[in-house]
Amino acid sequence: MRAYLDHVGIAVEDIGQALSFYRDALGLHVEAPEEVRAQHVRAHFIPAGNSALELLEATDPASPIARFLAKRGPGIHHVTLRVDDIDAALAHLKARGVRLVDEAPRPGAEGALVAFIHPAAAHGVLIELKQPARRGPTLEVKTIPFGDMQLTTLHDGPFKLDGGAMFGVVPKALWDRKAPTDDRNRIQLAMRPLLVEADWGRMIVDCGAGDKMDAKSRDIYGTDPEHGLDEALARAGQSRESIDFALATHLHFDHFGAATTRRNGALVPRFPKTRYIIRAAEWEDATHPNERNRASYLQDDFVPLQAAGVIDFFDGDRMIKPGVRVERSGGHTPQHQVVYVESGGRTAVFPSDIIPTTAHLQDPWVTGYDLFPLDSLAFKKRLIRDAIDREYLIFFEHDPHVAAGYIRERDGKRFVEPVL
Repeated sequence: MRAYLDHVGIAVEDIGQALSFYRDALGLHVEAPEEVRAQHVRAHFIPAGNSALELLEATDPASPIARFLAKRGPGIHHVTLRVDDIDAALAHLKARGVRLVDEAPRPGAEGALVAFIHPAAAHGVLIELKQPARRGPTLEVKTIPFGDMQLTTLHDGPFKLDGGAMFGVVPKALWDRKAPTDDRNRIQLAMRPLLVEADWGRMIVDCGAGDKMDAKSRDIYGTDPEHGLDEALARAGQSRESIDFALATHLHFDHFGAATTRRNGALVPRFPKTRYIIRAAEWEDATHPNERNRASYLQDDFVPLQAAGVIDFFDGDRMIKPGVRVERSGGHTPQHQVVYVESGGRTAVFPSDIIPTTAHLQDPWVTGYDLFPLDSLAFKKRLIRDAIDREYLIFFEHDPHVAAGYIRERDGKRFVEPVL
């Protein structure tokens, strides 16, 4: 049995006063609170290096935390040790006659499984064992009405990238709890194209990596072509043949690789009846790659489209179709663009790699893949401020669990209210 310090739980009577010390006086980052209904407690996690502090606020006067406070007052409530297999850990302790509070694990914060060891067995310390949530990506296909349109979040399967590259200059100690890494330092991501349906037709915004990767690349990026875009389209009641337009935010392989496919040994457009809408300057960059971006611009993903005569090039920011417009953000690539969908007085935004996941809400959390990170930062600051103030519905193209939601702000801290 191997165990690592995960966090220290601190019972607090007045969360406001506690935050004024830990957040304001010490300057620590406090994550958005999570209510653990089974334990009648609200947990506020504070990352601190490779472990954390957990401020525990009772939500019921009969809860264990409330009883602890009534008996002992505020202070350290427990120490949490992280284990890989909580059932095996409990069996190990039982075999050695260790007194347990929980004979079997129960749900805890952050989707974890937890179990407590009795203080009598740990020299007066309440020990919590924690097995972190082991969740693969949530790849559901969901549709919502949006004014006169209909928006459907699709997927092209799971996807993994190096965690350090996805968070750039941000230290791993700050992002690791939000996006845990595997044994190859990769974080779990997803590829989530957006389907827009209107009276002018059906448009897919980005389309994922597709099914052309060889076995080595599939292993590197953790993709699963057997459960990709075709499957998602079928779940949405659509098919390759039902797509009228395909709009690219940019031409990196994980965003537009599925634009082409192999058929009878030849590379052909994936969607046979589709016009592919591509910013001309992005095409110029993609077809003339350099040493820095060559690994992301794979020519087989888009050059065959030109030979097939199915591309509609455009220049500058513009309305692509009624209710769908694009604005160049730059940053990630010089011509990277953000897509706005506007209908019925509402706005949805597909920011692509400017805000790839819900873990990228802080302004300086910009990916290491961005060629011009200061441009990304400037655009992102403006977009997130508008999203909060104007209640934009944000679609997170690479988040493994949340496809869309509203960015909220409370006490200066940002979080996402999931919708899809």
